[in-house]
Amino acid sequence: MNINRLLDRLFGSGVHSISIEENFLHGSAVIDGREVAVIGTHEHAAIDSALALAVSASIIGVIRDDLSRGSSPRPIIFMVDTQGQTLSRHEELLCLNGYFAHTAKCVDLARRHGHQTIALIHGEAVSGGFLAFGLMADRICALPEAQVRVMDLKAMSRITKIPYDRLVDLSADSPVFAPGAENYWRMGGVHEIWSDDSDWLSCLSALLVVADVRDRRAILGVERGGRQNAAPIAELVANAL
Repeated sequence: MNINRLLDRLFGSGVHSISIEENFLHGSAVIDGREVAVIGTHEHAAIDSALALAVSASIIGVIRDDLSRGSSPRPIIFMVDTQGQTLSRHEELLCLNGYFAHTAKCVDLARRHGHQTIALIHGEAVSGGFLAFGLMADRICALPEAQVRVMDLKAMSRITKIPYDRLVDLSADSPVFAPGAENYWRMGGVHEIWSDDSDWLSCLSALLVVADVRDRRAILGVERGGRQNAAPIAELVANAL
């Protein structure tokens, strides 16, 4: 879907103020009379150091502006569409992982200042580009045809040395090995998958009234039958401390 049509459907036609600068978008919208900040990417952006800094600066800007105005912390809506990190020697020499860590810290800083965070996957959500800000959100929702994965099975085969055919067989039974928004939903990594028939603005509005922002993803993975061991092991560790 064209990004402008997507924004209109999410936030209402003509009632949002969101700037689009190449693969980066940022601005604000109003949902049920409440202003929200909107930050993200589109067109399957490959996130490099400059784009990571742009996302980080926008997050810090939202925190700073709300503090200076003495207003309630605005919810932040992250629009996620990324093919992952930029694959280049130049970016690796710049320590791109450090830029991603900085972006993740900015999301955590926003949370500590009371900003509710919601990630909307509207295209691809791949690898480090997704981890840096989208996967850090309190709630993660996937729009129709969203693609979520850490790496495809052929790349996983090359790295793990597990035969590709064996990974295909494993992915049929275990969502841990399989890409796709549905498998991430089963593991608890995606909270909701919206249908094309849904009223997306109403879905967003409902999320904004959720007061409990505790991370329950491991528990959801058990409840949905996709990730059976993470929550029990975490509980064992917590009780041992």
